[in-house]
Amino acid sequence: MSDPVGILVIDKPVGITSHGVVGRVRKALGIRKVGHAGTLDPDATGVLVVGVGPATRLLGYLAASDKAYASTFVLGQSTLTDDAAGDTLGWVDAGDVTRADVEQAMLAFTGSIEQRPSSVSAIKLAGKRAYDLVRTGEDVVLATRPVTVSAFDLIDVRAEDRQGHRVKVVDVRVVCSAGTYVRALARDLGHALGVGGHVVALRRTSSGAFSLDDAVALGDVSPETRLLTPADAARRTLPSVEISRDDVRRARHGVQLPWPPEAGAGPVAFLDGDDLVGVAQERSGRTAWSVVFA
Repeated sequence: MSDPVGILVIDKPVGITSHGVVGRVRKALGIRKVGHAGTLDPDATGVLVVGVGPATRLLGYLAASDKAYASTFVLGQSTLTDDAAGDTLGWVDAGDVTRADVEQAMLAFTGSIEQRPSSVSAIKLAGKRAYDLVRTGEDVVLATRPVTVSAFDLIDVRAEDRQGHRVKVVDVRVVCSAGTYVRALARDLGHALGVGGHVVALRRTSSGAFSLDDAVALGDVSPETRLLTPADAARRTLPSVEISRDDVRRARHGVQLPWPPEAGAGPVAFLDGDDLVGVAQERSGRTAWSVVFA
């Protein structure tokens, strides 16, 4: 029996790292070469795209896609990590914050914005992860970066009492570019309202062309689990072009083919029926291959 090859969409459960999911999939499928696209925090759930075998070479294209999330913020409480796992930094009475206030403040965080990632993140500074520096007591302030929030929709607002403090609990829907931190959106929304905020629940509902409808529970993964083929995954994510059998043979020997005029600049998936031949971009009128599959 040949090793499995393809893309697996996992509904990540709470309490496990993305790397931990990869380890579980390796064990379940009996294959070493497994990777993931788009890290989820341990407390986050939902869509995690996993590559198996040679399909791991597609993950860079899959990770670059937009993500969608359902999230719950608490306004009135700030934490060290901008989520519920961190120590409380402070409380501010949010009892007078209205739905209209929240909706108005959210407008500033929609579209192309500059965002400062959470200090407790995996971003590296001088070769060290930001969260490791924070744990050693260093004061870490990361540089802002451009991100795009295509949608920031308010679903519900409700008042609660937490540890004797009046807070507002807010359910939102977010569609954003890769690299956007929903935790930072909660922090900055709370700051804009003058009360602070953090994330208490985060569920990724889609990653690029892959959604919860495609996902399987981590505990259900087995050698019988059906994987999306590399060709199917590429068709969902990239423009695609069918090529002749002669061109397939040439491509698999690394030959740069004439660039199809209908393909745009790339990256483009080149297909042989249900097989993915490779992914290329246009360079001087020919294919510059970045990935070629045997």
